Amino acid sequence: MTRKRRSQGDPIEQEIELVLSPGTFIPYGACFSFVSDLDEVATKIAKLVSSDPARAVTLYETFLAACYVKIEELDDSSGSFGQFLDDLYCGWIEARQAGGTDPDETASRLLTWMDQDDYGFCYPLEMDAVRVFNKANLAAFVKLVRARFDAAAEKSAMKDDKLRERPDYIRRRWGEVLRTLYAAQKNVAAYVALAEETGLTAKDCHAIARLLVSKRKPKEALSWVERGFDVDKQTPHGSIASHDLAKLKRGLLTKLGRGDEALDAAWSDYRKHPSTYTYDDLMKYVPKGQRKEWHEKAIEVATAADLCSIMELLLKTKELDRLAELVRQIKDDDLEDLSHYATEPAAKKFEKAHPDLAARLWRAQGLRIVNAKKSKYYDAALSNFERAKRCFERAGLEGEWSKTVRQVRADHCRKSSFMPGFERLVEGMPPNDEPSFIDRAKARWRTKERSDR
Repeated sequence: MTRKRRSQGDPIEQEIELVLSPGTFIPYGACFSFVSDLDEVATKIAKLVSSDPARAVTLYETFLAACYVKIEELDDSSGSFGQFLDDLYCGWIEARQAGGTDPDETASRLLTWMDQDDYGFCYPLEMDAVRVFNKANLAAFVKLVRARFDAAAEKSAMKDDKLRERPDYIRRRWGEVLRTLYAAQKNVAAYVALAEETGLTAKDCHAIARLLVSKRKPKEALSWVERGFDVDKQTPHGSIASHDLAKLKRGLLTKLGRGDEALDAAWSDYRKHPSTYTYDDLMKYVPKGQRKEWHEKAIEVATAADLCSIMELLLKTKELDRLAELVRQIKDDDLEDLSHYATEPAAKKFEKAHPDLAARLWRAQGLRIVNAKKSKYYDAALSNFERAKRCFERAGLEGEWSKTVRQVRADHCRKSSFMPGFERLVEGMPPNDEPSFIDRAKARWRTKERSDR
């Protein structure tokens, strides 16, 4: 039986070959379905990890090798194939660990694959690998990466350009990998030493602070947060880490019983950038009995923000009367400049209570599209005008709709891909005479039923 199985090969290897469809090009639109089929085979291998880890290791290696051959026959702009490969690598690590194989050998082979990856799928593989490494394998991987980092540092000190081979880049690369690994180990001392050796950043300070939080050292974590702000101030244009630092600081202040300071910090951030996000963050630190008072203060401050932000905030907080008053004060030309992300939700809310305002918002969205000559969105523009027409009529403002029609005809009469649909809409017909998908399906089904009788 054993000889027969070996001569035929592992049946799952046959499935791997079948699902990869050698010689068949996979276009972009079919990539998601293609990767879903690959996942089904990978799931079968994953089930072997606990019962037959050696077989699982071999199958993972076969699958990885086959996938790299398949790459040239794949158009995957979505990145789903790359993520699938990361999952295979992680499955391979888990299978090796389940089989009790040598951690140093696992780490060495993984690094070799990372070196030989010409397609960039292994970058940054360490982010996923640390989630599956056990303690021994993580330590082995850290040891080898540290050796590479130190070797690059030595080459950086050499004056002979022939020996350097981009050591600064290599040192930065392995330095970033080490940061990820030290964070996974929760090795604060090693992380701090590495960051100070390579140049401390605000992002480093945030990472160190989070490590200290996990060790229940909020006071030390807060000091690193403050240090992060100081480092960030020295960066010419700041960094995205400042937002993370601010959020972490407020949480730490609360843990340390300094809720008033956390509220002050949230309020300061909100005043700088009023939005639905900073509003939500602010309200986390407001005492329950003071929510109404702070809500009024927040809305008052938001009136100075950009129109999109204030509209989104008023809609989120269900301040519809205030939102209606705001829209009444905005000129039609200014409404056309606003993103549909702000105007469309408001238009939908106003259709029943304030049809006149809804009509203006729908019209503004339609005009925004045709004025910008965005032909691929003309169907959306026609839908906007159709809703504007209904709302104008509901509000008794037929004259405004007539004015809109004259404006569109005068400004866009040469848009042959838009005007026929618009004229049908004006005449009270659907913008598109073609039946809907559902109507076509029903008609086809009825025809089939008659022919079967």
